[in-house]
Amino acid sequence: MKKFTLCLLTAILGVGLSANAQIQKGNVMVGGNLANLGLDLNGSKNFSLDITPKAAWFIQDNVALGGYVNLGLRTVKDGPTTTNYGFGGLGRYYTGADTEVLKHGRFFGEATVGFGGTNTSKGGANTNGLAFSFGPGFAYFITPNIGLETLLKYNATAGFGNTGYQNNLGLSFGFQIYLPGQRSINKVKGDVK
Repeated sequence: MKKFTLCLLTAILGVGLSANAQIQKGNVMVGGNLANLGLDLNGSKNFSLDITPKAAWFIQDNVALGGYVNLGLRTVKDGPTTTNYGFGGLGRYYTGADTEVLKHGRFFGEATVGFGGTNTSKGGANTNGLAFSFGPGFAYFITPNIGLETLLKYNATAGFGNTGYQNNLGLSFGFQIYLPGQRSINKVKGDVK
């Protein structure tokens, strides 16, 4: 029981001591973004939702590389259904210091590249092939290891189908968890001794 309590205390201290180091080399970011969430209760009965889970590893301070999966659905009663999908790699770069307006916020840029598609039923536009996106974002850390973010991105798909290129500008909101890497855990263990 003493070992378990000591391990739990070490983990809690590790989370607390890494408050200023969530975007440090070796740490891991896990979370996702929601976009285009809508439900129309009148008339046309529209529903739309895009969800993008993400995971990235900080290869150096302020720079993360990882992957994403994108899943989206838009339905209209008695109308076409549009599905979006994709997967690939992502890269993020965070600005070097906390912003002056919000002490616990950071601006970042994100870019993705991978395979994706946008397919609309009932003879609508279909494109499958290279998917890419880029844009700025802002992360606000509500705790040292949990960030709420907003991201404005240009999204595009180029390739095959009856439409060779589709694009849009999207605003999404996200939730990320920043987990300490082995280097941070070892530092905390050394500080506790």
